[in-house]
Amino acid sequence: MIFINRTPGRLDLMGGNDDYTGGLVFETTIREATRVAVQPRADQTVTFYNPAVKAFGWKDSIELRLSDLTRAGSIKPLEEIRDWIKAEPERAWCAYILGDLYLLLEKFPQQVRQGFSLYLESDIPLGKGVSSSAALEVAPMKAMAKMYGVNVEGVELASWTQWVEIKFMESACGIMDQLTVVMGDEGCFVPMLCQPCEPQPLVKLPGALQIWGVDSGVCHSVAGIEYETARAATFMGYRFLCDREGLEPSLDANGILSRWVEPRWNGYLARLAPSEFRSKYENGLPEAILGADFTRAHAMHLDPFTPVRAEVSYPVRGATRYAVEENWRVNNFVSLISKPASLPEDSIARLLGELMFQSHVGYGQCGLGSEATDKIVELVRAQVSSGLWGAKITGGGAGGTVAVLGSNTPAGEAAFSRVVDQYHVWSGREPYVFRGSSAGCDKFGVVQACY
Repeated sequence: MIFINRTPGRLDLMGGNDDYTGGLVFETTIREATRVAVQPRADQTVTFYNPAVKAFGWKDSIELRLSDLTRAGSIKPLEEIRDWIKAEPERAWCAYILGDLYLLLEKFPQQVRQGFSLYLESDIPLGKGVSSSAALEVAPMKAMAKMYGVNVEGVELASWTQWVEIKFMESACGIMDQLTVVMGDEGCFVPMLCQPCEPQPLVKLPGALQIWGVDSGVCHSVAGIEYETARAATFMGYRFLCDREGLEPSLDANGILSRWVEPRWNGYLARLAPSEFRSKYENGLPEAILGADFTRAHAMHLDPFTPVRAEVSYPVRGATRYAVEENWRVNNFVSLISKPASLPEDSIARLLGELMFQSHVGYGQCGLGSEATDKIVELVRAQVSSGLWGAKITGGGAGGTVAVLGSNTPAGEAAFSRVVDQYHVWSGREPYVFRGSSAGCDKFGVVQACY
């Protein structure tokens, strides 16, 4: 028997970087996807095969044994497995899959006893902010789990793979990427309140509207210093607000990932109203603070997954403001786009677009903007009277892809084509364009094929 899964990437329309502060996010899948086929073996050998990585100078075939992950009947510490990967950088591509296997072995030692061969292929472009990493975590986890007799789906599957990214890969992230690629469907958006993960009913894109993604050509990574800095700055702001209110957070280790909580906001800045933030807290926050200065004043940083680096300047006020106001923007966006109407009025579409433009500005104030993505948004803004409504940088920012909202009309398509052509001339790069969506991991399921 061969176990097959297909998991797409995702396009962040609204709410990027609001997931780790408890905000509402609004994401959709893309057509591009990662496909995995897993075939059980009679021995304990595990083989990962990905022919496409050979073009990057990496090993396309990685082999190990299940016993390499254990010692004296117990699973090895995470650090030892990471060291094994780092010892040969050309096999680093398999780290996400190995992290999946590690978690399954830790949770189900009695079931994970036989080896397998895994074949992987993907047409999700790397470094474009469309969550190639989440797809690379989710598709193998779904197929491997099914092979071992473990049925996992929905929030549980998303949280397992988020654990892989944070704890195994040491790359801080929220849960929006994993949940979107797990629970998404063609032509739909996945609204979710990240407290910690509460998916809401899927929302169909109104027929009068269309979504595109335009790659800026600037490589994005959630492991990059810009994302890390913005995230850490947000939790610094949370620390300052707790001090202002005399709150002493405690570490809640009950979930799959630990987090700091207190009785007023329960660790979620998204619970703070923008009007209250503006009137009561904003001016009391530093515009920026050096990591060394923050550490001298606060021994405890309230994010277990990002370090505070002494030499880095953290944009505390802008990052905290974004966490509070983005949640408000997304709630308004979802309310507007969910209205039962066959043709949204131009005034509603303009409001949706303005919310996207505001979100884009917020990214810049967190230090997550880039000249290239700003240029794309500027070009879209120039076409607002011609069929485009709004645009914003997506995901972790600092490059990557810009999401564009426009009319599903020939005029809208023509306006979008002008943006792509103008950006091509400005940048000298022909941008990759994302169009359409596809079924998520759970919708596709696991196909079992006999051989």
